[in-house]
Formats: sequence, C-alpha cells, structure tokens
Amino acid sequence: MVFEFWLKIFGIAFGLGVVSGVVMGFQFGTNWSVFASKVGPIQGVLLSYETFTAFFLEASFFGILLFGRSRVPPWFYLFSTAMVALGTTFSAFWIMVNNSWIQAPVGYATANGQFAPDDWAAIIFSSVVWVRFPHMLLASYLTGASCVAGTGAWYMLRDEYHAEARIMLRMGLFLAAVLVPAQLFFGHLVGDYVHEKQPAKFAAIEGRWHDEQPASEVLIALPDAAAETNHYAISVPILGSLIGSTSFTSKEVGLTDFPVQDRPPVAIPFFAFRIMVGCGLVMLFLAWYGSYLSVRERIGETRWMLWAIFLGFPLPWIAILTGWFTAEVGRKPWIIYGVLRTAQAVTPSLTAREATISLLVACVVYGFIFAFGIHYIYRLLRTGPAGRLIEPPVGAVPNRPMSVVDHRTTTSALAGE
Repeated sequence: MVFEFWLKIFGIAFGLGVVSGVVMGFQFGTNWSVFASKVGPIQGVLLSYETFTAFFLEASFFGILLFGRSRVPPWFYLFSTAMVALGTTFSAFWIMVNNSWIQAPVGYATANGQFAPDDWAAIIFSSVVWVRFPHMLLASYLTGASCVAGTGAWYMLRDEYHAEARIMLRMGLFLAAVLVPAQLFFGHLVGDYVHEKQPAKFAAIEGRWHDEQPASEVLIALPDAAAETNHYAISVPILGSLIGSTSFTSKEVGLTDFPVQDRPPVAIPFFAFRIMVGCGLVMLFLAWYGSYLSVRERIGETRWMLWAIFLGFPLPWIAILTGWFTAEVGRKPWIIYGVLRTAQAVTPSLTAREATISLLVACVVYGFIFAFGIHYIYRLLRTGPAGRLIEPPVGAVPNRPMSVVDHRTTTSALAGE
C-alpha cells in the first residue's frame, strides 16, 4: 500500500519535472544564442547523450511502472522500476557533466569562435563532475526521504494510517540518517574544488575581502561590497584556513586580490551557502534523533519531534535551491568560468522588455501547471494510502500485448478452456 501510494505521487512529480525542463531549450535559442553557438559542439552532444540514455529508458519503462503491476510478471515490474530509477540517474549525470564543464572547463579547444571537444574523457570524467554529481544525487534522495518521513509524521499527528505512517517514518529517517553525513562529506569535497578552481567564488562564499594568514571563518556578517568589509561579523580564528586548506597556518586569498570586474556578487553566495549548511545540520539532527526514537519505539509519543519532522520536510528542497544559488551566482561574471563572460553570451538583439515578458509568461504558465500538480498531490496526501491493493499477476494475464509475458501460460490457459 505504501509503494502504490507513493507511486501516484511520483508519477505527478515526474511529469512536473519533465515539463520544467522544456523552457530551457527555448531559452538557449532566444536568450542565449551566442552561448548556444559557441558551446554547441560540446553541450549539444552532452544533451543528446542524455536523450539517448535517460529519456529512452524513462519513456520505455515509465508506463509499465505506473500501470503494469497487474499486467507483467513481478520480475519484469521490478526491472522496469530499476530502469526508471537508472534513467533519472543518467539524466542527473549528464546535466551535471554539462554544468560542471561551464564551472571548470576542461578538454576543449577553440576553433572559429567555438569551443570544440578535444578530450571527451577529460570532459566526462573530470574530477569536478565526480564530486558534484554525487552531491546532487544525494540531495535528490534526501528530498525524497524527507517528504516520505514528513508525510508519515503528518499522519501520526492526525492519528491516521498508523501502520503505514510508521513505515514511512522509518524508511525516511533511516535513509536520511545514512545519507546526510555522506552529503556533508561530498559538500566538503565540492568546497575543495571551488577553493582550487574558483578562488573568487570561494572568497565571496567566505565573505573574505582581504588576504588572511591564518584565516578566520566568518560565521555570520553583513557584507558591504562598496566598503569591501563585513559589518557585525562573528568569526572563528584559524578555522578558515583549516576549512580551506586543512592547515592551521595557510594563507587564504581575499576578494581584493581580483579586479572588480572579475568579482562575483557577494551577498547571495554568502547567505545562500549558510542557509544550505544550516539546513544540512538541522536535517542531520532530525534524522539521527528521529531514528533513535524510532528504534526505541518512542517516535509516536514524542509529538514535538513529529512536528519538527513534518515542518522540516522542505529543508532539502531549500538546501538544493540555495546550493544552486551559491554555485551559479558565485560563478558570475562568467558563464564559462574564466573563459566567456555572461555579457558576451546573451543574444545581441534581446531587449530587457522581451526578456521580462518571456519571463512573466513562463512564470504564469508554470505557476498554473505547478499549482495544479501540487493541488493534486495534496489531494492524494489527504486521501492517504487507502484503496485496493494491486496484486501481481498469477497465471494468465489478460490484455497484455507484451513479448515479455509467458506465452506458455496463456496457451495452457486457452487449451484448458
């Protein structure tokens, strides 16, 4: 029952996710035509790889996942489920390869004003990809785990579906208890790559304006770009060097080492990074303490913890958004870091009015689509994991034009008639 309940929600969320990516293709052509022209030999190929791997797998098996449980053998249904999961993983991989290349471009040569692939292995197997891809994949798993655990907590608070709610809580909390520490580890590895390859972004994230040796870590402050200083700063001595270089005495560079025109905005990466880390630490507490209470069979009677898990379900989503704000705003003024500026990649004929109108239209259309999707998901949540359990097929399976079925069973059934 729990699987079938979440399968319906997954189906809606999957559809919303597919639709959300459609507008990007239009944006490349309308808003970023220069960028598309220059990077097409690399990014166009990577996008085609996503289509040939992720899209074909998802398109082939998604319908079976949603509607085939009573129509195909259990082994093939399990296989189809795994193929959909593999397809979404492939999609995440190729997207992260694409984005990691503009964050830290490698394996390319320039010819006729275009970036052409010079070493596909360097592009696909870049060390940057293999820290950012797991970081994003774990974030996706944690979002799902948090939603499942939060829903279980909600049902327990409402005194509904106790058996299913306990399963949801345990699955979500136990998975998060394992994945949050792994996510923090990969997050640190991402920070190492930023420190090495994007020092200006790292300085903006740290709120460090001037060189320091050893460097302090600014926990919270109000950055002032005009004065090149921080107001109301709370700092920890030496910790900045330890985080940046795993050394107590290392010198860490400040933003004033870079020309003004090469510095990223400071406020957004600075605050977004701290929100992301804060969400991660809160999730760690909820996952570990919630798992402890669940193992001790005390989670149901600890209502403040149920409220915390329920109210904390958006934390991974917030962490993902703020993480991407940190990565993308911190990359500015470059669209391809250190190689091509954002101002050089925009469509020359594009006006502010046209960009504003297209943005508003996209917001209205997607606002309607997402409002409908969220409303329908909420209705499913209100209904709960109730209804008829769909059993896997036994013996002959009617109405199934699929080669995977056992035709001998069908033939035997017909002969018996």
